[in-house]
Amino acid sequence: MKKGFLLIPVLLVVIIVIYSANFFKSQLLQERQLNIFSPAKIVVTSKPQDYQNIKDFTPEEIFSYQDPQVLPQKEEGKYILVATGDVLPARTVNYKMVSKNNFTFPFEKTVGLLKSGDLTFTNLETPLLKDCPTTQEGMIFCGDGRSVEGLIFSGVDIVNLANNHTGNHRLEGVKETQEILQKNSISVTGNNSPAILTVNDKKFGFLGYNDIGAEEQGVSWADMGIMEKEIKQLRPKVDFLIVQFHWGVEYVYDPSDRQRELGQKAIDLGADLIIGNHPHWVQGVEIYKDKLITYAHGNFVFDQMWSRETREGVVGVYTFNDKYLESVRFYPVIIEDYAQPRFADEKEAKKILEKMRESSEKIITYD
Repeated sequence: MKKGFLLIPVLLVVIIVIYSANFFKSQLLQERQLNIFSPAKIVVTSKPQDYQNIKDFTPEEIFSYQDPQVLPQKEEGKYILVATGDVLPARTVNYKMVSKNNFTFPFEKTVGLLKSGDLTFTNLETPLLKDCPTTQEGMIFCGDGRSVEGLIFSGVDIVNLANNHTGNHRLEGVKETQEILQKNSISVTGNNSPAILTVNDKKFGFLGYNDIGAEEQGVSWADMGIMEKEIKQLRPKVDFLIVQFHWGVEYVYDPSDRQRELGQKAIDLGADLIIGNHPHWVQGVEIYKDKLITYAHGNFVFDQMWSRETREGVVGVYTFNDKYLESVRFYPVIIEDYAQPRFADEKEAKKILEKMRESSEKIITYD
C-alpha cells in the first residue's frame, strides 16, 4: 500500500513535466512561425518583438490569383499604392503610339487598376523629348513628349527616373523629361531629389536609385553613402518611405546578392517598402525586418516581344494601414503588339505568380 501511495506524487510530477515541455514546445513553434515567410525557405531576419510593424504575410496571400476586374476598394484608414514594372514609351512602343496618333494606347487595357489606388508609381525607362526621332531599333532611347498623355490617362502620380536609360540624351534630356512631367502634375524622384506626396493625413516619401551602367548627371546613383544621407534626411518628414531601385541581372528569376544588399541596407536606414525593376523578368520577394522587398515587377509597357518571360510582368498593389504595410497583391500582365499590356487570364496569371513564388522560396536570410 505504501509503495502504491508513493507512486501517485511521482506520476503527478511526470505529468506536469510532460505538459510543461509540450507547452514550451508549442510556444517555440508559434514564435518560429512568426519568423518564417513560408514552410519552404524565406526567413524573416528579426525577432518580432524588436519591431512594431508586424505583419504575418503568407505565400498564399501574396501569390494568390486576384481578379483584375475586382478593383481594390478604398477604405478610411487605408492607403493604396499601385506600382508597375518598367515603362518604355520609346523604340517600337513610341513608333506604335506615333503611328496610331494615340499616346494612351499602351495603358488602355490596364487603366482601371492603375487608377484604383491613392498613388500610382512607375519606372520611366526613357527620356521624353519634344523632338524624339521615331525608330524601331537601337539602345539609345527617347519617347515623344506626348507620351505623357498616357501617364496622365493611367493616373500615374509619381515617376522614378533612376535607371540606365534616363541619361541617354545627357543632362539636357533629363531636364526636359522632368519639365514635361512636372508641367503635367506628375512628381519625380530618382533625379537626385526626393518626392513627398500626401494622401489624406499621411505623407509618402519616394526615392529612386540606379545601380546599372555608370553614374550619370541628373540621375540618382546607388551609392551607399548618398543613400544613407538621403534616407535619413527624408525619414523624419514622412509617414511611409518607399525606395525604388533599378538593379540586378537581366533575364533571370533570382535576385543577386547585390540586390539583396541594397534592399536590406535601405530598410536598415529607414525605408518601409522596396520596389525593384530592370531584370525584365519577374522576380521574388523577401521579408526583411518585417518590411517587404519586391525584387522585380518585370516589364509593363515594353517592346521585348521575343520571349514569353519578357512579355510578362505584374502590377503590385500595396496597402498600408495607419502604421505599416498590411497587404500586397500582384496582378500579372502579358504584353501584346509590342506595346500594350493586358491582364493575364487566371491560368496564365497563376503560372507567373508561381514563378515569383519559386524565386521567393530560394531567398534565405540568416539572423
